[in-house]
Amino acid sequence: MPKVAVPALPTSCLFGMIKPSGPTSMSLLNSMQPLLSTSRLFTQSPSEDAPKISKKKKRSKKVGDVKLGQGGTLDPLADGVLVLGVGGGTKKLTQFLDCTKEYSTTCLLGCETDSYDSEGARVRTAPWKHVTKEQVIEALEKFKGTIQQTPPIFSALKMDGKPLYEYARNGIPLPRPIEARTVTVHSLELVEWKGSDHSFSWPEKALTEDEKKAMEAAIRGVDKTASITDALETTVQDERPTAFVIKMRVSGGTYVRSLVHDLAHALDSAGHVVTLTRSRQGRFVLDPTEDGDRACIPWAVFEKALSNTGEADEDGWKEWEREVLQYMEVI
Repeated sequence: MPKVAVPALPTSCLFGMIKPSGPTSMSLLNSMQPLLSTSRLFTQSPSEDAPKISKKKKRSKKVGDVKLGQGGTLDPLADGVLVLGVGGGTKKLTQFLDCTKEYSTTCLLGCETDSYDSEGARVRTAPWKHVTKEQVIEALEKFKGTIQQTPPIFSALKMDGKPLYEYARNGIPLPRPIEARTVTVHSLELVEWKGSDHSFSWPEKALTEDEKKAMEAAIRGVDKTASITDALETTVQDERPTAFVIKMRVSGGTYVRSLVHDLAHALDSAGHVVTLTRSRQGRFVLDPTEDGDRACIPWAVFEKALSNTGEADEDGWKEWEREVLQYMEVI
């Protein structure tokens, strides 16, 4: 195997990991701790010349002592680039909260959910058969450039100290409209028109009538005419709805799910996210194409090491450590 440059040890660094869809970002970080906390890459090896410490004062190093953080989480549904910081690298993670990001996402028309994605419950249904590829391309133009976005009411954002989802779940009227955010959509394009040729379906779970009334009561605190009603007949709901894929490059703070939700409304329909991939987070990308781009490490590399750490090479490095050495950015 080719030699890998080794920085001064233990090291602090940043590196990108490719998160799979399904688990939470934090659960993956927690799973990685046993690897990082027992690797000489990130921990100080005991020195024979170090002063002796009495047994009474000696403190054993616990798994998890290595500082590990993420520069912007991904929902369980989402996959793609997740920037991680180790040691002093965690102090550099804030730069990735407000950096340029790229996403590709699949929108499924005809139904909106409380979370704006397929992980949530159905809120309402709406017609979709009238929507054409050309209409989507035209509607996308309205969402390019500097736009205003309103976060979903079922979110953890707080208003007067209370998460928005508590207002929606408990039927508490919002004291004021949810504050819109200014974001920039640098590019936005339709990359695949699936039509009905796909395997996606609306979530089986739906809001009960009581839950709908509670959500209406919350929204009517700022919109007296708010109403949540299905606009489709049952027979139509059994048909395969239209789906399409869009790709975007956006500023930090952009809600992809909100963009899809608002786009569906602009098409006189309803819609939600069924797939979401982050392909860029700052300089960390899935497919390096620009100067300064840095590739990422697949989660499978760490998953394999957790089940079988394998043999070390002639320099004492395990396979996963060599991957980190190759792709990390030393701080």
